[in-house]
Amino acid sequence: MHGFTDVDRQPDPDSWVDVLDRLSEEPFYQAYQQRVRQLLEPAPGRRYVDVGAGTGASAARLKGQHSVSVVTVDHALTMAAAMQARGLTHSTVADAHHLPFLADSFDGAWADRTLQHLAHPDAAIKELIRVVRRGGRVVLADPDYDTQVLDIADQGLARRVLRFRADVLLRNGTLAHQHGGLLAAHGLADVTVEPRTLVVRNPTAVDNVLGLRSWAATAARRGALDPAEARAFEEQFDEAVVARRFTYAVTFFLTAATVT
Repeated sequence: MHGFTDVDRQPDPDSWVDVLDRLSEEPFYQAYQQRVRQLLEPAPGRRYVDVGAGTGASAARLKGQHSVSVVTVDHALTMAAAMQARGLTHSTVADAHHLPFLADSFDGAWADRTLQHLAHPDAAIKELIRVVRRGGRVVLADPDYDTQVLDIADQGLARRVLRFRADVLLRNGTLAHQHGGLLAAHGLADVTVEPRTLVVRNPTAVDNVLGLRSWAATAARRGALDPAEARAFEEQFDEAVVARRFTYAVTFFLTAATVT
């Protein structure tokens, strides 16, 4: 289970707040999240909900940039406390599958890097649609780990480690390219899908490339990879860094639609 699946049960829950804080400073994350907020088509005086809000950084920016009301939702008490400490007083601890709001309560809703962690993402999408008024916007954003590439010497080994990330470390690591189809299936209109590719050349950036160097060791501990292969992965990772060939990439999909 990925740490963000259940932050409160982690050995050091506050460290996951730190992870989000570090990522929020990355130019790639700032840029795609700005686009997510634009896709909501926010207007002053309207009301929005951020489901899986984490520290609430994006919600705070929406509120400050557009003079709107924002309600934040997260499953973790740790994240709710972080949001409260940062002045987001309209924060709720709740399950994304069962939002505690009346139908048609908001002018827009978004879920950023949330569906990848949920047990039943389609149920959460139904809830997002339910709480948004007709004509309002629903926006989804997630990386799709089917799109990963990594430049190390043994490409077969790289693919096995990346598949472990996609298929085991995340509940729905390869769902993002299907978000448009899911929204269309629920009758939403004006569905758009935009790709944003994260490319990392510096292995210390993007929170150490989301912990990439450790994925092989985790796979070995879980019996998905031989320990010798895990060591080989780490050695080739380091060799790629020294040779300045290191490249990792994954594509995020930003999906938006209008409730009818």
